[in-house]
Amino acid sequence: MINKNMKLAKDVFKNILGHVSFGEMLRSFRLSEELSQKDFAKKLKISPQELCDIEKGRKFLSVERAAKLAVLLGDSPEVFALFVIQDELYRAGLDCQVKLVNRKRAA
Repeated sequence: MINKNMKLAKDVFKNILGHVSFGEMLRSFRLSEELSQKDFAKKLKISPQELCDIEKGRKFLSVERAAKLAVLLGDSPEVFALFVIQDELYRAGLDCQVKLVNRKRAA
């Protein structure tokens, strides 16, 4: 299920800032938890350098890997996946937006 607060926050960020990358979202998540990169990386079971590269947009994750990070954080894998897919579209210069639909509810 999609966390409604996360979706609302994403929409607010997007309206104010435009595109918000996965790395920027992850950094915001870390800062809201008031964690250093070292402590947050430990929580994600990755190195601090890898976290830095993700936050700075030097490294991009697969949907599967982003979903696994969401689970480690106790958050929505679908929302993390959405950010990754949206990033790919943005980097490809495609002006479109990803929308999540719960297939169980849509049926």
